[in-house]
Order: sequence, then C-alpha cells, then structure tokens
Amino acid sequence: MPPERTTVPVKLSLPLQYQQEIFTELRSEDELVILARGLGLLHLITNLLHFYDAAGNNLVLVVGADDRENEWIGEALAEHYATSKSPLARGLKVINTEKATVPMRERIYAEGGILSVTSRILVVDLLSKLLDPEKVTGMIILHAEKVMATSLEAFITRIYRQTNKRGFLKAFSDSPEPFTTGFAPLSNMLRNLFLRKASLWPRFHVSVAEALEGNRKAEVIELEVPMSNKMREIQNAVLECVELSIAELRKSNTGLDMEEWTLDSALHKNFDVSIRRQLDPIWHRVTYRTRQIVSDLTDLRGILHALLTYDAVSFMKYLDTIVSAHSPPPGSNKHNYSPWLFLDAAHVLFQTAKSRVYQGKMTDEMSRSWSSTNFSAELKPVLEPLPKWEVLGEVLEEIEQDSYLNPMNPNEDSNGTILIMCGDQRTCRQLREYVATMHAKVSSGSNGADENKDNLVEEGSSSELMMRRRLRDYLNWKRSLSNVNKNLSQSEEVTKTAEAAKFGQRQARPPPNKRRRVRGGGAVNSASSRVPDSSVQTHVELPTQVISLLEEIQPTEVEEVQKEEIVVDDLEDAEDFYELYEMNDLVMIHPYDGDMDEHILEEVRPRYIIMYEPDAAFIRRVEVYRSSHVGRIVKVYFLSYEGSVEEQRYLSAVRREKDSFSKLIKEKGNMAVTLTHDKSSADPQEQFLRTVNTRIAGGGRLAATAAPPRVIVDVREFRSALPSLLHGNNMIVIPCQLTVGDYILTPDICVERKSIRDLIASLRNGRLYNQAETMIQHYKTPLLLIEFDQNKSFTFDAFATISTGTTFLTDYGFSSTGQATSSSTSAHTNPSNPKSAQHLIVLLTLAFPRLKIIWSSSPYQTAEIFAELKKNAAEPDPLRAVQIGLDMDITGPSGDLMAATGIEHRIFNQLPQDMLRAVPGVTPKALDRLILETENLHEIANMSVEQLDPIVGKEAARKIVAFFRKSVFDD
Repeated sequence: MPPERTTVPVKLSLPLQYQQEIFTELRSEDELVILARGLGLLHLITNLLHFYDAAGNNLVLVVGADDRENEWIGEALAEHYATSKSPLARGLKVINTEKATVPMRERIYAEGGILSVTSRILVVDLLSKLLDPEKVTGMIILHAEKVMATSLEAFITRIYRQTNKRGFLKAFSDSPEPFTTGFAPLSNMLRNLFLRKASLWPRFHVSVAEALEGNRKAEVIELEVPMSNKMREIQNAVLECVELSIAELRKSNTGLDMEEWTLDSALHKNFDVSIRRQLDPIWHRVTYRTRQIVSDLTDLRGILHALLTYDAVSFMKYLDTIVSAHSPPPGSNKHNYSPWLFLDAAHVLFQTAKSRVYQGKMTDEMSRSWSSTNFSAELKPVLEPLPKWEVLGEVLEEIEQDSYLNPMNPNEDSNGTILIMCGDQRTCRQLREYVATMHAKVSSGSNGADENKDNLVEEGSSSELMMRRRLRDYLNWKRSLSNVNKNLSQSEEVTKTAEAAKFGQRQARPPPNKRRRVRGGGAVNSASSRVPDSSVQTHVELPTQVISLLEEIQPTEVEEVQKEEIVVDDLEDAEDFYELYEMNDLVMIHPYDGDMDEHILEEVRPRYIIMYEPDAAFIRRVEVYRSSHVGRIVKVYFLSYEGSVEEQRYLSAVRREKDSFSKLIKEKGNMAVTLTHDKSSADPQEQFLRTVNTRIAGGGRLAATAAPPRVIVDVREFRSALPSLLHGNNMIVIPCQLTVGDYILTPDICVERKSIRDLIASLRNGRLYNQAETMIQHYKTPLLLIEFDQNKSFTFDAFATISTGTTFLTDYGFSSTGQATSSSTSAHTNPSNPKSAQHLIVLLTLAFPRLKIIWSSSPYQTAEIFAELKKNAAEPDPLRAVQIGLDMDITGPSGDLMAATGIEHRIFNQLPQDMLRAVPGVTPKALDRLILETENLHEIANMSVEQLDPIVGKEAARKIVAFFRKSVFDD
C-alpha cells in the first residue's frame, strides 16, 4: 500500500492569492485543473511536487512532461531544496530513454522520490510489475488535453486505479480549446483520467483578476503600427484568395459541419488540420481540387505570416519558392498549379511584392524609343523596409532617454536590460541584424543616388545597408536557380530529340486523315507555346537588367569598412577584447517559448520589454511576474500592425479562449457525477459467468475459467492503441521483447500487426516476407493483421482511378511529388504493375499459403477479433514466446520435439517443404511425418510404395511414387 500522506511545514513560492487557492485545493482533492495560458501552471506544479518531495517516503510519478519541462521542474526543485533545506527532499529523477535498464529502473523505483517517466516505459513497467502500482503515492499528469480514450496516459491511469485506490491523481492543462470539441468533452476527459472533479481558472476568474489588476500592474504602452500601402494590398489579395478557397470548399463538400469554415478561423494555425480531420473519412471520395485547396490554405496562411515578419526581399524569395514548387519539371508539359494561383488576386500579390523590392525606371530617352523592340527598362532598387523597424528604433531611443532621465532606484529589484520578444528565431536574427546596423548611414556620395525619391528608400535610412545586402544575395540566388533550370531543360531537350530521331520524320507529321483545328484562327506555334497560367508567370527580368541592378547595389564604402573590420579583426590577444557586459547595457532578443519565458523574466529581470509581435500568454506572464515582485518595475511596449491579420489573430485567440472557458463552465454546471466502472472490482461470480464459453455445440461440456485471458504483446506495440483496448476488455496484457510476431494469442496463433503506412513500407522493402517466414516456421497459425485508422479513409481497389491512387499514398505518408511517390502511385493505379500493393500482397499469400490475413477497420474491432480467436483456446506461455526466434532448443514437458506445438517446422528448410507440399498425395499430416522420417527430397523420390506405406498410407504412397516416376517425355 502507498505510504500515509504526511504533512510537514514547507516553504512555498506562491505569492499570488489565486495560486495559493489552487494549491490548497489540490492538497485535498483529486481533480483536473484547467488554467488559462500564462498564469504560471508549471510554477504551481513545481510547488506541489516540492510539497510531496519534502515530506519524504513518497513515490510520485510525473507523466507527460517533455525534456524542457523536466529541466524546469528539476531546477525548481533544486532551488526549493536550497531554500527550505529539507533533509528528506531528493529532487527529480528522469527516466526517458531505453538506456535505462530494467535493474536500474527497479532500483530507482525502490528508492522513491519524484520520478518523471515517459508513458511508454511506465506502462510496460506497470504491466510487468517492475513497478508495483500499490507502492505509488500519487501521479501527476501534464498536458491533460492530449489524453484520449486510447492514449497511453489513459492506459496508465486505468492500471494505476485498478490496484491503487488510495494514491492521489491530479491532471493539469493550460489549453482549454480541446476540451470543447465533441459531445460532453469535459465529462469524457474526466472519465479517461478516472477523475470526478474539474477546477477551472480563466483570466476573468475573480481571484485571478484581483491578483493581476492590483496596484502592482505593469505599465503597458500599445503602439499600433500602420502597414504600408503595398503591404495592405498584398494582405487584401491573400485574404481574397483565402476567402475564395473556403467558398470553393463549402460548395464542393456539402453535408459537413462548416460552422468553423470561416475567414476568421482560417487565420489560426490548426485551421487546415481541422478541415483535413473532417475530410479524412471521405478523403478518397473528394476531388483532386478539394485536396489541393486544403493544401493551399497552409501556403496562404504562411504567406500572411511572412508578409508581416519577413523583410521585402525575403518575402519575394519566399513567393518564388512557392511558384517553383508548383511549376512543372523542366521539359514537361504537366502542370499542377494550385487553383488560387489562377486568380487575379494572385497576380496583384506577386506584382506588388516585386514592386517592394525593385522596379523599372524609364528615362526620357527610353520613353521616346518605346516602340523599339530592344527596349528594356532600367531596374532600380526600392527596398521597402518593414514599418515596425522604424518604430522599434524610436522605442529604443525613448528607452535610452527614459533610463537616463529616470535612473534605477537602489531599492529597485530589476535590471536595466531591454528584452525584445519575437515570434520565432528567424525574426530574432532579422532584428539582431537591424539593431546592429541601425546607426550606420549610407554616405551621400554612395552608389544609387536617384533624383526621383518617391519610390525609393530615403537615402541614409537605417535599414538600407541590410536590405541592399539581402537584395544582392537574392539576385545571385535567382540567377543560379535559373541556370540550374536552364541546364535541366537543355538535357531534357537533348533526350527528347534523340528519342524522336529513332522514330523518323513521320513522327513529327500529323497522322493522315486528321485535321488540326486552331481556335480563333491563330497560329499553331503561338497557341502551343502559350503559358497555361499568365497570373503565375510574372514578368521575367532580362540578364542585362539583373546585371545593371547588381551594379547599382554594389557594397558602399560604409559596408566595405564594416566587412574589413570583421575580416582583419585580430584575436591573438582575445582576453584583451572580451569582457562581461553590465546587465544595464544589454539588449536581449528572444523568441516566445511558452512556459520557458517565465525563466527568462526571472533570470533577466528586465526593466523594459518590447513585444515585437503580440502574444496573449506572454502578456499574462508579465502580469504574473510584475504582481509577484514588489520591487520590480516593468514597462512594456506592445507593437502590432493596425488592421492586420496579426491583430485579428491575437484578438481571435483571446476570444476563443474566453468562449472555451465559458462552455466549460456551462458544461461543468450541468454535468452529472462521473462514474468510472472498474472491471477488476466486479463480483467474482459475475466475472466467472462472463468467462463461460457457451458456443460449444453438440451438448459438450461448458469450458469456463475464472482467470481472465492473457495476451503477450511486443513492447514496441505500445505505441498503438490496441494494447490499451485489450486491457480495457479485461485481458491480461503481458509485455515482452518478441523476435517473432507482435501479439501471441495462443500457443498456436501469432499475429503480426501492420498499419497501412507500415504495410506499404514492409511490402516495398521485403521486411514483411521475412516476418511471415519466421512466423510460419514457429507457429501453426500465423496471422497478418492489416489495421485501418477509423478516422481516415482507405481504398484498396485495383482498378482505382489515378486520383484515388494518389489519395491512398498521400494519405499515408507519401508526398504528392518526388520520384518515390510517382512510381508508387503508378504501381497502385496500374493493376498490371507487379509493384502495386495489391499484387505484392497476392505474391505474399502465394509464397506463404499458411499465412492468413485479417482486415480490421479500427483497433476497437481488432480487440473484438482477438477475443473471438482466444475463445476455448489455451493461454500462451510468455517464456516460450520470448525464446522463439533466439535459436534456442525448445522442447515440451516430455522432452519430445513434437510436444511443442508447431515447433517441428522451425528446424527445417522452408523451400523443400513448399516443394513437397505441391506433390500429389502429400497432406498436411503426411507432410509432418515425411519431414520427420526422411532426410531430404532425394530420399523420398527414390522410396517405393512399401517404404512409404507405414509413413503416409498406401493410397498416398501410390500417388507420391507415381508422381516421381512419371516420365517427363512423351512416348
């Protein structure tokens, strides 16, 4: 039994009132805590773990923590130990790798303490009794929003609660949105976690609002930055493409729940994922256009993000990669453009994006020669900077003045560090480069002096040096890319020309009695060379134009001086050049990193924070940070583009979280008491009646046993949901390291489970053939289980269309482009291709006639199939299942090799058995006798009827002798 809960005085670091209320509630209740993002969930969990760690004589398991969270918890427990000096505290121990051997894990479990164990290792140790559930003091589950009925975490809690009724169980989550999808989601989640109570703490909770909106509220300055006219044009064009794509989806997929298929929802990261989840059950029936639009929504959302975070040059390069990805291969006429690329809005998008980087400049002399065929406009750099850059520079100057006019108070417990928070590492690198060059000015005599300043960057701007360097890199990249495409195209042309020469000139002429019709009376050559999509193929600059532009943006004197300083920097006396900067002199640029941002705030203790991109969770972390420390002053600058998708996404995220908590509060108020049925606590007589087999016909005696059925499962199979479902169906799951098969149901039945993705890969590389051969050698009834995903569509029709074949492969891990996929697609759609999946399975069954195939629509059906296969059958032996395939001698109790069922096939070659099986008169029983009584096929072929009669019988002996002695030549 778990040790008694002890209460010892523990010093905690929970300064806010709502944190203390949650902690007090958790000490006495087993519940699911759902906290709003940014309110310090990990901080609360570490204090709770420290409470149990300081008590000593406890074994507390932490489930669902990733590596960074383990690092956080370990450091926090160490700090608590240094503060409290509790002699019983032992800190955190992590078991998250296969390198932790069984004796090592057993010793760690025996020592107790706070243990963070991965779900896959923990479920195996609990089933194998390496860790006795009754010795566990309690369990804490993180990321409860990921727990489903078939997940390993739900499996672990079921095993834990079946034998341990006294230990505590607490689950945590800071993501309320997943708890609001489906029917009664909160009730179902509590049932999966074996909990009866949920505790909800949104931002608008009374205790939370009072704690964060008191006298110590952080000073926040909101700065709405207007986008440039060209950025607004691009945003409107992309939103138009998104809106039209969603309308196309709604029109072609009626009958689905389309309430969330709106432009507002399309701005979130998981929009295309949610649409794909809805379409998965009918994915093989939707059109290719629908599948393409679903994929395009991801690209369009990425373009919206890149517009606001990438500089103009990088954004243009990003668009070029999108067009290149949808362009046909060199020398091919097959086009796979996305539907949105045909819209007029796409033309506006590409042209406006290019005008932000460079544009043509027309002189008077050029305008007079406009009709000349050799006319080419001169390209001039535009290099439009991001509007936030200028605002960032102004904010940094304001902070510098404020820190000079208002120096820090000696009693102030913060540094003068400036912390700039961004969305990702790419933006961090961009801002580091900008801040490093923001004070470098281009001299008035530099290249690029232009009389017309309307469309050009103001001379000497702080971003011009960085943008000029990026434009040079972009032009060189584009020129090298065009050279590669040109070489590929030329090689394709040479190949086609050589092939055409083999067929002669008649191949180039049209067939007789065939007339070519030219629509509109146009020339044939002009019609055939027409670009299929003029919106995508934007104007291509001439090489002379690119060379002229490169000369225009050659490095200036300032850039050369900066480069020279870097190159000739002498580091021989490095210690003379390096020193530790004061914290007041630092400008730190860091990406948003979830709960890890609390570490940044606590370690850096910044006085000024610039939120370059909006993030609701970080705002709350700043509120918690400021409210938790009396002597720390924080001034926050909040930057956002006015009227942009960035602002809409931020407001929509806040609204979605608020609506989610409102739904959870309503469901909690109407929710009935959650009861968790435990099969292990049922009446023994009722359990016995459940195991009675009443399907024996002919008045036979009923076969009954009080022990539940057993299934031996390979430890690698715990990645799937099937072991959990078998355990939920009152089966004893025994984890073992198997070398033959995945599931052992009986001494005779071995099952190799294959998902669709694994099936295709195993058929391609031949691994499935080796697995089938080993199963046939060791078991009488080898089974191949092909298990589908109940939430995904699947078609296995040999006469499927090309689109269906592409669906099949793309749906299970094959991309729509590439050499491997194209060959796989053709193999699937062409029934005469020997590489198709259907034909490979047929060849597998022909090679192994004893191998039986089971098709299952879901893991739930598989569990029912296993229960039917195990009825009225003996239970498997775990020791024998492990020894099979390890080249060990396995014999029965009597010492006879035949006593081990099916073992006689293991020690003989398979090919001669297959040859002998094809001989007339050789039945399965006769085959076993012949294998044991004879040496080889040569001996059987030379035996007479009298010699074979005692082994196989007279009639079978005559057929065998007649077969081997029949002449192969005609008389």
